[in-house]
Amino acid sequence: MDARRLTPEAQEDLRRRVVFSVLEEGMNYSAAAKTHGVCRQSVSDWARRAQAGGVRALAARKRGPKPRPRIDAEAERGIVRAIRNDCPDQLLLPFALWTREAVVELIRQRTGRRVSVWTAGRYLKRWNMTPQRPMRRAYERDPAAVRGWLNEHYPAIKARAKAENALFLWGDEMGLRSDDPIGRSYAPRGKTPVAPATGRRFGCNLISAISNLGQLWFMVFACRLTARVFIEFLGRLLRAAGERKVFLIVDSHPAHKASAVWNWLAGKAERFARLELFFLPGYSPELNPDECLNQDTKQAIKKHRPRDQGELMGNVRSHLRRRQKRPASVKRFFEEKHVRYAAA
Repeated sequence: MDARRLTPEAQEDLRRRVVFSVLEEGMNYSAAAKTHGVCRQSVSDWARRAQAGGVRALAARKRGPKPRPRIDAEAERGIVRAIRNDCPDQLLLPFALWTREAVVELIRQRTGRRVSVWTAGRYLKRWNMTPQRPMRRAYERDPAAVRGWLNEHYPAIKARAKAENALFLWGDEMGLRSDDPIGRSYAPRGKTPVAPATGRRFGCNLISAISNLGQLWFMVFACRLTARVFIEFLGRLLRAAGERKVFLIVDSHPAHKASAVWNWLAGKAERFARLELFFLPGYSPELNPDECLNQDTKQAIKKHRPRDQGELMGNVRSHLRRRQKRPASVKRFFEEKHVRYAAA
């Protein structure tokens, strides 16, 4: 009989009978082992445990490996703060992103414990952390300039726009290409889906301006963005605004700050008085609500694979015209957490 195959309750009963034979009936270890079908070493161990702790020492125990001590609460809070506030390389870890392997190394660094990647995954789940595509942020970004924009410059611009009843707009540009990633498609496991598309490469560019009231103006063009193209778009905005003054916030693209733009503004007093340009802090695209329109347009264009440049430009115009007819959709772009400051 192999006692290891018995249930915990049967094993406990066997131990009690063996110990009774030894301690109460006076049977020696070898005879008790032969009688009950167990090894002599087990008989000796059980008898010693019963003499030291009584029959309770023979009770069935929970099987499996002993639970390892958990990370103490203070160390756990420190690890969570590190993942939330820092990148691995800032903590001198050989990783660029927070992966399970990086968390394993962080736990080892902070506590001396070595855990598996699966254990690290369970920790991350308990800490309410999920794998996400990170937002790119340039090293050149100046946090002080961003704070100055949010706390001083933008509130002052907004107050002026309200006082002067100006049309307050946010502008941006983006490029679209026929070979942009097309996203994901369901298919049987192990069989990569095929998406028919043209082998030619072509693209177009878009410049747009939106307001937190849901207004949208745009221009789609095939050439690259230059000062001349930007001036043409500014002229369209002025004509659309009628007699109102226009405040336009854009990034620091060279076409926005070109001398040709300032010469065009200064060339006519009325034009200079009716249009003012303001510039976001450098390397801070997340502060511009128009970036949300760009992402929305890219996602919509992925649904169609154009055959030529004309079809691509037509798809972009069709999507943006639909957005123009739905001001509520444009207003929702201002609900994104990084641009919520511009919603009111």
